Amino acid sequence: MALQQKVITVIVLLALLIIIGTAGYMLIEGMDFVDSLYMTVITISTVGFREVRELNTAGRLFTIILIISGLFIAAFAVTVVSTLVIEGEFRHILRRRTMEKNIARLKDHYIICGAGQTGQHVINQFKKRKVPFVVIESDTAKVNHIIEQGELAMIGDATVEEDLIKVGIEQAKGLLCCLSNDADNVFTVLTAREIRSDLLIVSRAIEEKSDLKLLKAGADKVVSPNEIGGTRMASLILRPAVVSFLDVITRAGQVVIDLEEVSIRIGSSLVGKSLADARIPEQTGLIVMAIKRSNGETEINPGPLYILEEADSLIVLGKEEQVGKLQKLAGHDIPLGYGL
Repeated sequence: MALQQKVITVIVLLALLIIIGTAGYMLIEGMDFVDSLYMTVITISTVGFREVRELNTAGRLFTIILIISGLFIAAFAVTVVSTLVIEGEFRHILRRRTMEKNIARLKDHYIICGAGQTGQHVINQFKKRKVPFVVIESDTAKVNHIIEQGELAMIGDATVEEDLIKVGIEQAKGLLCCLSNDADNVFTVLTAREIRSDLLIVSRAIEEKSDLKLLKAGADKVVSPNEIGGTRMASLILRPAVVSFLDVITRAGQVVIDLEEVSIRIGSSLVGKSLADARIPEQTGLIVMAIKRSNGETEINPGPLYILEEADSLIVLGKEEQVGKLQKLAGHDIPLGYGL
C-alpha cells in the first residue's frame, strides 16, 4: 500500500470509529448525540475523563471494544507518521548525497552563479547544447526547481570560497556570474580568480560602468543585458532587414542553424592544412565565417590559402550535427557543447 493510501486509510478508519462509537452509545445506552460523541472521543483518546453516566454491562463491553479498536488505529497512525518523517528525511539525505557525488565527478564543466532570469536563460542554452554545468544559488525553491528538471544544483553562496570549491571550481572550465547585484558579482569574480588564475570568467553587469570594476576584479568578459537589449531595439528600428536575416538563419523553422566555435586540438588532421585542403564545407556542410588565433587575432572570412594551426578556433555557421562532424575532425574525442 502506498504511503498516501495509508494516510487516507488512517483518516477513514478514525472517522468510521467515531461514527460507530457515537451510534453505539446512542443505541446501547440511549444517550443523545452530544453525550454519545463525547463518550466516543474520551474513550478513543483514553484521556481518562469521567463517564457521562454509569454504563450497563453492554455499554462497558462496547467501550472495551472501542478502546482496543482505537489503540490499533493509533498504533497504525504512529507507524504511518513515522514512515512519512523517516522516508522524507531519508529521501532528502539520499538526494543531497547523490547530488554531491555527481558534482564531485564533474570535470571541464561550467559553474552558473545565480538562477534568476539571466541565469535561467544560460541554463536553458546549456541544456539545449548538452554542456555540463552546475548551478549555485542561495534560493532553496530555485535550486529544488532546477534539481526537479534533472540538472545539478547546490544551495550556497557564490561569494564564499568554500561553496565554489564544493561545486568543483578547481576542475571547472568556466564560471558565469549571473547574480542580482554588481557587488556580489564583483566579489564572486574576485573569489573565483583567487582560486583559479586560469579560469574563464564571464560576468553580468547591471549598473553603468560596473563592467570596468568587473574587468579589474578579474572577469575575462562582461555582458550588460541592458546594453544588449538597447542595441537590439535600435537595430530593429535602424536595420530591420539585417536583424530579420539573422533571426531567420538562427531559427529556420524546426532546424536550428547557429554560429558556433570549434577549437583545433593537438593531433587533429586539420593542423598544417590550408582551408582549401581541409575541405571543411565539403566534409561537414559548414560555412567558415572567421578564425580566431590563439594570440587573440581574428581573421574574418579567411581565404583558401589560410593555414590552420593548433588552438585555432573556427567560427562556423551550420546545424548541430554538422558542428559535431567538425569537432571530430578538430580532434575532439566526444563532441563538446556547441559553441563552447
